[in-house]
Amino acid sequence: MKSEMNSIPVFVAAAESVSFSQAAEKMHVTRSAVAKTISRLEERLGVTLFNRTTRSQSLTDEGSLFYESCRRALNEIKTAEEILEGGKLRASGKLRVSVPVLLGHFCISPLLSALAKEHTGLELEISFSDRQVDLSQEGFDLAVRIGALADSSSLIARELAYHTMVFCASPDYLRQAGEPVSPDELKHHAAVAYIHAGRILRWRVKNERGDITEMTPPARIMMDDMQAVKDVALTGGGIAWLPFWLVREQLVSGSLKEILKDQPSGRWPVYAVWPRTPHLSLKVRLAVDKLVSELPAMMAAVEAQI
Repeated sequence: MKSEMNSIPVFVAAAESVSFSQAAEKMHVTRSAVAKTISRLEERLGVTLFNRTTRSQSLTDEGSLFYESCRRALNEIKTAEEILEGGKLRASGKLRVSVPVLLGHFCISPLLSALAKEHTGLELEISFSDRQVDLSQEGFDLAVRIGALADSSSLIARELAYHTMVFCASPDYLRQAGEPVSPDELKHHAAVAYIHAGRILRWRVKNERGDITEMTPPARIMMDDMQAVKDVALTGGGIAWLPFWLVREQLVSGSLKEILKDQPSGRWPVYAVWPRTPHLSLKVRLAVDKLVSELPAMMAAVEAQI
């Protein structure tokens, strides 16, 4: 394959020269080397590329067709090399991304907006929805999803980071109700529960043996929006189980306090997914690279601050 690729510049030089000798001078090789390269190329393609006489050479119809394609390919390669050498790799066109509502607002949108600022030719459209969209049917280039992915031969997935949950409550609530020191004590506290897909999200806790188990939160207040759950917890409504990235500022400021800190309740992967295609577009590749390189640090910084 390497020798086949090396023959293309030789062919183009010969096509743009009046003779193989002139092409040889341009390529800094011997005339016989050019002639042998062209002969091998013709043999591999099964066509005659040049009309040869003792005084001149010219491209055949097949040779002219092949030359146009080779010339375009070499121009594209040269342009790409110049862009990379100049540090001017630029994405353009519309990039449509589907993201979970809150993770999108707090973590994904700032990173992709920064990418759009870096690439002025990029048009960014972000859809905030906790619904799992059909990328191909709905015209999305990329989606960010939390948790285990269903098997799909039509999608490519890349792990970006981990989504970690924390039990937390306001200092006022803990002063009045006391702070639980074991997962069993959670059953005796007021809870603010999150409803997902019509069901209460069960809390994951680590038991005395170190195994992760699930429990239904003892909640009188239930909401299908995690931001609302957080708001109620801030006013002393009870204990909530929320993502670190959502409550990081409140945990740092002290308006919420983490409880059962030494008993982590697990973590979930965050993925980027996109339609399987023969060639990954530059805009999608740059977006995924941006998330891979910066999202883990952003989410790790959250835990480091607490």
